[in-house]
Parts: sequence; structure tokens; C-alpha cells
Amino acid sequence: MTFIGVCAAIIAGQGLLSPRLLLVMVTVLIAAAGANGLTNYLDRDIDARMERTCYRVLPSKRIYPPGKVLPMIGVLIAAGLGLSWYLHPYVFIADAFGTLVAATWRKKVTCVYPQGVLASCAPVLMGWLAVRQTVGLELLLLCILIAAWLPLHVWSVNIVHREDYRRAGLSYFPLNLEVRDAVKVLLAFSLGLYAASIALYFVGGFAWLYLALANILGIVMVLSGARLVVSHAVKDAWRLYRMSSFPYLGVLFLVMCLDIWLLG
Repeated sequence: MTFIGVCAAIIAGQGLLSPRLLLVMVTVLIAAAGANGLTNYLDRDIDARMERTCYRVLPSKRIYPPGKVLPMIGVLIAAGLGLSWYLHPYVFIADAFGTLVAATWRKKVTCVYPQGVLASCAPVLMGWLAVRQTVGLELLLLCILIAAWLPLHVWSVNIVHREDYRRAGLSYFPLNLEVRDAVKVLLAFSLGLYAASIALYFVGGFAWLYLALANILGIVMVLSGARLVVSHAVKDAWRLYRMSSFPYLGVLFLVMCLDIWLLG
């Protein structure tokens, strides 16, 4: 989240490097830590019932009672909001809204897709608005890119640990569908992700470097989604999950910055 927030600031500033980027990095890092800490606190009971998450700090009771973490979480959230306000009131709004939404977008309500999108777009909005206080088509497409990426990242891991989630009493999408039906939705989102990344080439004024990598990464994601549709295999869902985080999202944002620096 910190990485894509800083990249968004670089893109908004057309590649300009300044000490302000360091402040953006620290702000997004602290804000994301506060929001993540809050969601971990709120989800601690569910995490304790899942094999995948039961060894986290709160479910395993390495910090006990759980309320001991609340002062530090509060400090992180307050520090993030304070730094956000210093950067710009718009950054503060993006941080506050993202933290609020993250607190409600938890395992119990992960099916509320728009909430997840808003929380995941917060770092991009914070980075962008810290440098450029205008909302245009380029920023909109960056958010659409995140919106298309999110299901590939989250729902694929839901499929991998499907039975673990269901034993914990969770039954939201895609856990409430047969795997063969849920994976078709992931393929549709991989196509949307590819389309959004190519649209960014035309809107953002990027050069051949971005176009080449966006095509390669987009095709790989579509092929990964198609393979999952054919196989319904856990290993292919896990491969899609791993691909979605890095290299896909990390490399794509990195290439946007390199394209601006080298060819812009």
C-alpha cells in the first residue's frame, strides 16, 4: 500500500522527486498500519477460528488482553490523520474515509465489494492528492485498476482456503458459490484489469515501456484466470493470488514511474 501510494505521488508529479515524497511515504505507511491494526483487532475472534490466521499476534494471545493494542492503534491512526492534514486537507479526507471503510470491510462483510475498493484506493488517492489536488481521468483509471485487481487478490485466496473460511462460519462470495462458478468471475475481472491498464497508456501519456509491460502482465493475468477456470485447482488459485500482488501490481506501478523518468 505504501509503495503504490508513493508511485501515485510520482505519477501525479510527472516524475518529480522531492523531499515531499518521503513525507508521503511515511504518511501512507503509518495510516495503513493504523487501519490494518484496527481490522486485525476487530477480526481477532474470526482469525482465532481459522488455521491460516490463528497464529497472528492477537488470536494466539501473544498480546493479551487484546485491548492492550488499542492505544498504539489509536496513536497510529491519529498520527496518520495529522500527517495527512499537513500534506493537504484532501489527503486527510482520503485517509479518514479509507480508515473508516477499512474498519467495516472485514472478514464478516468482505462481500461488500465497494467498501473494499474504497479502502484499497485510499493509498493511491492519498499519494496523488498530496501532489496534485485535481481529480481527472488518469486518477479515475488508477482507481478502476485497483477495483479490478482487488477481487483477483482477495477472492483467489478465499478459494485457496475455502474450507478454512467456511469452518469459521463465513459464507460470503465467493465462499457461497461452487468453485467452478466463482472462478468465472475472476476471469472477468482479469479481463477488466487488462483493459484498465491499457486505457491508462492512452490517458496517462505513457510510452512504449509501460505499454509493453502492461501487455505482458495483463496477458499473464488473463491466462492465469483462464487456467483457473479450466482446472478449478487450488494450486492455480494460489498462483493467481501470488501473481496479483507481486509481480503484477508492484511491477505495473514501478513501470509507470520508470516510463515517466526514462521516456517522459
